[in-house]
Order: sequence, then structure tokens, then C-alpha cells
Amino acid sequence: MPARIHDLAASTPEMLAVFGDASLVGHALAFEAALARASAAEGLIDPAAAAAIEAACGEAFDLGALATAAAHAGTLAIPLVAALRARADLRRAGAGAAAHRGATSQDVADTALMLQAQAGLALLRRDGGRVVDALGRLATAHAATPMLARTLLQPAAPTSFGLKAAQWRAGVVGALDRLGREGAQAIVLQFGGAVGTRAGLGNRGEAVAARIAADLGLGAAAPWHASRERVAGLGAALSILTGAVAKIAGDVALMAQGEVGEAFEPQTPGRGGSSAMPHKRNPTGCQIALSAAVRAPHLAATLMSAIPGQHERSLGAWQAEAPALAALFEAAHGAVGAMAAVTEGLQVDAAAMARNLDRAGVGQDLGEAEALTRRLLQDAP
Repeated sequence: MPARIHDLAASTPEMLAVFGDASLVGHALAFEAALARASAAEGLIDPAAAAAIEAACGEAFDLGALATAAAHAGTLAIPLVAALRARADLRRAGAGAAAHRGATSQDVADTALMLQAQAGLALLRRDGGRVVDALGRLATAHAATPMLARTLLQPAAPTSFGLKAAQWRAGVVGALDRLGREGAQAIVLQFGGAVGTRAGLGNRGEAVAARIAADLGLGAAAPWHASRERVAGLGAALSILTGAVAKIAGDVALMAQGEVGEAFEPQTPGRGGSSAMPHKRNPTGCQIALSAAVRAPHLAATLMSAIPGQHERSLGAWQAEAPALAALFEAAHGAVGAMAAVTEGLQVDAAAMARNLDRAGVGQDLGEAEALTRRLLQDAP
């Protein structure tokens, strides 16, 4: 059974759905349907057989039975393609033999994973944009709001809260930009056949691949089944984004300490309390982001470890990628979504900031904090 209590505490329903069983099987079937259409268009299979395959792909499949069979077979593609061929044959005799022609299990798995990643990136861009916008508003409103800067966790010198928020924002903007670049490199079609040569397609493999990529809305590329740095780069970018929003979480959590009292998460009924101490106001959103940042680098390291896989399809390394990448997307969106809510509703106590600055006795010289805030907002739009 799904671990919903753990999963929902660390991620979001939307991202969990993106990497759920229904999504995975749906994308795998979308690949098979696109392959059938492309093969028919290139004259490799009968159009009537392609229509039967496409119709079979639109039918409901028993996810529980597929999960059990995939675990036994070692890959989802084996039981899925077998069921698909049987269903296609029911619609048109002999159509099943045309299904999956020229493809292999890794083509199905990698392409379905990239379709999931594409949907996951859209969620991260959306909610990452919320964080960027909220921090931009905070930076603008508090460009000249004096506060105490801390270095090595000790009182340092004056700064402005606007500059602090602008620095947070620049980190998130940079991380989102990096994620976009890595996503563009990684999220492409994988279609190479048994060993990446596109054999059995009558020298129409490149044309078939181009049609499948366009059909699925993916970038076109040469087979990359044995080159896993794309996936590792995407994972690293997800970890960096998680760290960028967790940086905000760590600072806000420290600012929310009772003896500091400079900023607080928005109050929501039933959130952030204590089962034993009803007076507490725990920074739960920050907790989610910081917890994600503990996990993310190690998940990214798993993807790095898979790069030197053996020969044309590795044993064990490649198979470790999908669960690690899914967990990275889930943790990243949990962190980003939590901090979107925190930054949009952040309660800033400028008076407490002023008191803490006065108490430190380090003066009131903000230097160029206000101008630097404007500069950062311009440089990281």
C-alpha cells in the first residue's frame, strides 16, 4: 500500500501523482501508441494494425497486476507489451505482432520517465515562480528596513531585510535557470532498440524517432541509453533548487525563534502546533524544506553513481535511477511548495528587527543595501 502519511508530509499530491503508477503506465502506453503511429506513417506496419494498437493503449490496465508482474519480470515493459499485444490482437488479428516493433524495454522506461520529468518541471516552474514573485515583493517593500546581519551565527553589522530577501530570490532564480537548462538537455526521447542501433526498422529509425518525439512533445536525440549524465545533471539541478529554497527556510526558522522574533510563517489553523506544548508556533513549512535538503544531495549522488554503467545497458545502475529521480522531484516540490506558502504569507516584524539591531550596538550604517537590493532585482528578473 502507498505510504501516504510519509509521502504527503514530504511532497505534494500533484507531484506524487506525476510519479505515480497511473502516470507511469499512461506515459509508457503513450510511447507505444506514438511508436505505432510513427511506424505506420513510415510504412513499417499496416495502418489498421497501428489503429488497433493505439486503441488498445487507450484501454484501462490493472495497475496492481502490472506492478506484480513487472517486479517478477524485472521491467514494466515485459508484462505491459505482452498485455498490449493480446489486446491489439482482439481488435485486429495479427496486430499485436506490430506493437513495440524496433523498441526495447529501456526505450519505454526512459521515455516514460522523461515524460514524468517534463510534467514535474512544469510544477516546479510554477511554484518556483511563486517563491520568486513573493521574494521580489518582500525585497521591494523592505529595501530600506534595517536589521542585524549575522555571520557565523553571531551579531555582525547592519543590513536591510530587503537585501536579505533579494539574496534569497537570486538564489532561487539561479537554481530555476539551471534546472531549465538541465531539463532541456535531459528531457528528450529515448529510442534506440535492443542495443541502441535502431535495428529492424528498414533504415527508417531516424524518421520514426523524429515522429515519436514530435508526437510526445519531447526533444529529439540520438539514443542515449548508455549515457546517463543527462539524468545525473537533472538530479543535481533538482538538489540545488531544493537547497536554494531550504536556505530561505533555515534563515526564517532562525528569525522566528522566540528570542529573535523578526519573521514568522503565516498562521494557519491546525498547523505548526505541538501535541504537548500548545503555546508553540513551529515553522512547519521551513521544516519540510530543510528535511528535503537533507535528503536531496544523497539522491542526486545515487544518479551520479549510475553514470559509469557497464556496456550498452548497465546491470543495477540504470535501474536505480527512476526511483531516485522520482524521489528528488517529490522532495523538491515539497520544499518549493512549502516555501511558496511561507514567503507569500511571511509576517515581518520590522520593529523587532530594529530592536535587535539597537541591542547589538553595531550602529545604523546600511551601506548600499538599498541600491544593492534594486541591483539584485534587476540582475535576477
